[in-house]
Order: sequence, then C-alpha cells, then structure tokens
Amino acid sequence: MVSLTEELQAREAAARRRVEELQSEAAELAIRLEQAREDLSRLEITRETVTQVLAELSAAEAEPDIGSGDAPEGLVVAVLPDMYRDIVEVIADAPGPVQAKQIVPRIGLPTTTGKIEGTRGKLKRLVERGWLDEDTPGQFTLARQGPGRDRTNFQ
Repeated sequence: MVSLTEELQAREAAARRRVEELQSEAAELAIRLEQAREDLSRLEITRETVTQVLAELSAAEAEPDIGSGDAPEGLVVAVLPDMYRDIVEVIADAPGPVQAKQIVPRIGLPTTTGKIEGTRGKLKRLVERGWLDEDTPGQFTLARQGPGRDRTNFQ
C-alpha cells in the first residue's frame, strides 16, 4: 500500500511537470504572438505608405505644376491614410499643442505604450512631411507653413 505522503509527492511531481509543460507552451505562444504582431504592424505601415504614395501621385497628376516638397501644396487631409487623417483632425480640433498620449484615446486606440509609441512615430512622419509642427519635443500642432497649412476643412 502506498503511503499518503508518497501519493502526495507523486501528485505534486505530476502537477509540477504539467506546470512546466504549460509554461513552455505559453512561452512559445508569446513568441508566436509577438511575430504575428510584427507582421501586422509591417502590413499596416505598408498599406498606409502605399495609400499615401498613390494619393500623392494622383494629386501630382491632377496638378503637375504644384510646388516642390514631400507633399504638394493644395493637398487636403482627405488624401492622408485614415489613421493619419484622424490624427491631423484631432490636432486641428485641439486648443493648443497635443502629445501622443492625448491623441491615442481620441482616435479610438487603447492607451498602451505600443499604441502611444506607434502614434508618436506617425506624428513625427507628419512633421517630416510638413503637416505638423513640433516646436517643443513631444508637443504637436498643425503646421504654420507648408503642406499642413489651410487644411482645416476636412470634408
């Protein structure tokens, strides 16, 4: 006959093995989840970039003698990819400079570090392309000059 102590030790050992198996599975799933998130992020960026390039090419064909720069004068916010357009609209409605962490909930994203950092990257790209200004680090406003100027009409 098996003693109660031996039975408990056997059950404990089996439970420990199961925990270790599940931890190993969870670690593998976490790696696969991170890879899937990276794939999704790359695809989102690719789609946004293609949409932007096509919009710029379309606008350039419509008005071939428009000024120089990354985004021709006369473009409206409607040519921006949806996420970028939402960001510009939030900033246009703000009474003053806005931070990425303030924009994220207003465009319907969860306020996680990843979403805030992703939005900050988009804000920086909008600054590079002349849609926004960043006079103080992390504080974004509509551009006073360049492509983002006169784009408060979002229809």
